[in-house]
Amino acid sequence: MDNNVIGGIIPPQPPIEPQSDVYVLKSRLEWGEPAFTILDVCDRKTYNQGHIMGAMATPLDDLVNIAASSLDKGRDIYVYGATEEQSSQAAQLLRSAGFEHVSQLKGGLAAWKAIGGPTEGIIESQTPAGADDLNVVSRIQNHVENLQKDT
Repeated sequence: MDNNVIGGIIPPQPPIEPQSDVYVLKSRLEWGEPAFTILDVCDRKTYNQGHIMGAMATPLDDLVNIAASSLDKGRDIYVYGATEEQSSQAAQLLRSAGFEHVSQLKGGLAAWKAIGGPTEGIIESQTPAGADDLNVVSRIQNHVENLQKDT
């Protein structure tokens, strides 16, 4: 008998890709999938101005130390920075440090904002919510449209 009650309810997640687009991350967030972390490797000032909601501030200079002291090596990690080069460098540093499931988030914060992903920070708090941000029906319709774009 299977003692894993969740086993039949929550399907196992496929391994994350070395690079992910923002739709993949947004889908995981919208459905409340567990066991992943978002790392923003921008400097602290840039992070404070605006970042993906829930992203941890992990400046590139301290990335490996912070990650090693606070994250499991098998955890799914999405990483982004101010540029694609910075994001790529961060992903490589984490992989070299033994993290197994690291994905560079293509387009970073700009791509995230372009699809209406939730953000937080000084500048972001001054930006009014979009028309559908508080409308559950619109959010579900947007999610379905985003899933169809992936296929």
